Amino acid sequence: MTFSKAEPQQARLKFGIYGPPGSGKTFTALLWAEGLAQSRGKKIAYVDTERGTDWYAQKVKNRKVHPEAFAFDALYTRSLKEVRDSIMDLDPEEYGVIVIDSISHLWDAAIEAYEGQKTAADTIPMHAWGAIKKPYKQLLNYLIASPFDVFILGRQKNVFEDDGGSMRKVGVAMRAEGETAHEPHVCVRLENKQDEADTTKSTVLMYVEKDRTGILQGTTIANPNFKTIEVLLPYLGENQAPAEDEDERKAKDAELLAEQEEKAKNKVSKSQTLMSEFHTQIAGCSDLATLGQVGAELKKKRRYLVEEHRNALRVLFEDVRSRLVSQVAGEV
Repeated sequence: MTFSKAEPQQARLKFGIYGPPGSGKTFTALLWAEGLAQSRGKKIAYVDTERGTDWYAQKVKNRKVHPEAFAFDALYTRSLKEVRDSIMDLDPEEYGVIVIDSISHLWDAAIEAYEGQKTAADTIPMHAWGAIKKPYKQLLNYLIASPFDVFILGRQKNVFEDDGGSMRKVGVAMRAEGETAHEPHVCVRLENKQDEADTTKSTVLMYVEKDRTGILQGTTIANPNFKTIEVLLPYLGENQAPAEDEDERKAKDAELLAEQEEKAKNKVSKSQTLMSEFHTQIAGCSDLATLGQVGAELKKKRRYLVEEHRNALRVLFEDVRSRLVSQVAGEV
């Protein structure tokens, strides 16, 4: 594999959206999904883990914004397997947009599926997390590289740090696997702010925490709608970059590890041979001059010795040297 000229290969938008309850995540995602689906002439596939879309699937004439029913196909489940299998079966000729609402429940499902042994503190051992994350990561990787516009919605959690023995809140984040928010092109946090003068009114504020296009980065937008993200569409291309084959990548990295292990074995073998040779020479020294010559030769080749063998020869060298010095002192 060689470096090649970089080219834009993003044909679909990938969004991460999180916020506290009532911040407008579902409604905003539906507004955006509807606009994209209509522009592409395709349907919306909505994963609803908590029946949060029921009111939006019907007409509500008193709803001030979008009183008409939203049109979408829904899958109601918190099963990570069902979601993964159903998403991967979607026909891109029929569907154009996927909404996951919420990814927090799917991450919970991945953890809850663990039935192995736990630690004394009733926690999942570190070595088990790789297997727990695998199906979740498979879904996430597929979504990011898929030929669909994707909206990944998550609940908000508080982030704490240890401050001299007490926990101090330092921020908020999406409640999901730690790397989730890093994957989408754009990640926003929503907040429903009540009007101080008139408590019957409120404004949905969108804080753009990440935007790889740079267009919306760092902005705060009130009551976002489809026009909010429409400015990103001209920068999408026709080709969607494929996901790296994880099995192939792991196979390559396994080869690298095997090479390193083989080198380590070869070094140990060579070190063992050198140790045996120098052990015989040092033990056979009958005077300090000869021992000094052997020591000088050993110094030249010490880089070929593993630490264990170097230490063993050093101890032997000092023992023989002490014995020879004692002999010389006794002769005097």
